[in-house]
Amino acid sequence: MPGPLALGLAMSQGPGAGFGHVMLLAWFGLLILVLVAGAAFYLSRQLTRQALGHSLGVLRAQNQRWEQLLAKQADGRWHSDPQHRLLSWHVNGAEPLPATGQPCWERFGLLSLEGSADAEGLQALLKQQPAEIDCRVQALAGDGGNWDLLGLACWDEQGQFQGYQGVAKKLAVIDEQAMAAGAAVMLAQAQTQKQVSEQAQANLLQSQLQSQLQAQAFEAQEQASFSYTVSHDLRAPLRVVEGFARILKEDYGRLLDRIGNDHLDRVMGAASRMNSMIDSLLSLSQLSSQPLARQPVNLSQLADLVLDELQRSAPQRKVTVHIQPLMTTQGDPVLLRMVLENLLGNAWKYSSKCEQAEIRFEAQRDGPGPWIFRISDNGAGFDMRYADRLFGVFQRLHSASDFQGTGVGLASVRRIVRRHGGEVWAESEVGAGAKFYFTLPA
Repeated sequence: MPGPLALGLAMSQGPGAGFGHVMLLAWFGLLILVLVAGAAFYLSRQLTRQALGHSLGVLRAQNQRWEQLLAKQADGRWHSDPQHRLLSWHVNGAEPLPATGQPCWERFGLLSLEGSADAEGLQALLKQQPAEIDCRVQALAGDGGNWDLLGLACWDEQGQFQGYQGVAKKLAVIDEQAMAAGAAVMLAQAQTQKQVSEQAQANLLQSQLQSQLQAQAFEAQEQASFSYTVSHDLRAPLRVVEGFARILKEDYGRLLDRIGNDHLDRVMGAASRMNSMIDSLLSLSQLSSQPLARQPVNLSQLADLVLDELQRSAPQRKVTVHIQPLMTTQGDPVLLRMVLENLLGNAWKYSSKCEQAEIRFEAQRDGPGPWIFRISDNGAGFDMRYADRLFGVFQRLHSASDFQGTGVGLASVRRIVRRHGGEVWAESEVGAGAKFYFTLPA
């Protein structure tokens, strides 16, 4: 077996077997080092070729772009260093300017639509180090004129930025005048467009306002027609029924037995309730058209007045009342008193069969939201399955024989609260009282 491997094996089989093993391992280590070095050299060579290929590609692209710039009808060339100091400025047919090392933004500024030079704008643009520069500049001193500046970024072998090389094209005076005229035209067009937009918006607002006024006028007319119909057309036959029932009672009541007189009493009572319902319906219809007179309202004080009137109407009742002090809001005091009269009146009415009635009026507020007002009692309550009917017109959850009423009060409460921008709802349990909540803006 030729080669180092055979020699190593022969030595391992001779008298000096230990020395042979050492030599064998040494030859194997040398062989591995040779293989690793060869692989590293190959990989390094491949990476070097790739890097050179990429660099050559970048150089070819830069040269191609530079040739494209030179192919343009340029009036001069320029060159800057990594700190954007102007190293050369050579205008065709003129002597080159000396390399003063002055920053570009101290010689030129970006040309604005108004024809002024923005040196800070040029400084910000150059410090971003874009791969290409394409901008219009104006000389800051002397009659240097305006220029169309084109430039390419330069890089060294280590990839460090080395400044810009580029060309410059002189902007003719006619271009400056055209640009100024174009800017003036654009400004005039923008002003005209703004005026047209403002006029169109004003016309739209006026049209919307006129539509709202017409809708309000139509609603007021419909309201007046409805009120006339309710006041006259419905009351007329009712007055006939009530009048003849009273005449019959007065003139022939002695000839009727107890059952006949009871029937007449029922007819007259129903007519009286119908009159009350018509009055309530008229009041409800007027709530939508009545203007709101917003002002600070002390709800605690209003509640005291309402409960004092209820107490005077039934002085024999013993009711525990708790009213949270200093509850204030913004709203119409007349309409908000109607809300409290209905809600506190219901609490007073539906707790009338309790031995120890209790009525509470409180408020709470969670965070920046609106105030939540709560009126609660320990009265009869109602079944929550019928809560959706609670605020409907002429909707009642208790019979008139148990608790009197027209069924319009809670509908009026909802309409008033919603006109103030709030909402009203209720929670209850049969035999455990009711809680009515309503919100009002702060």
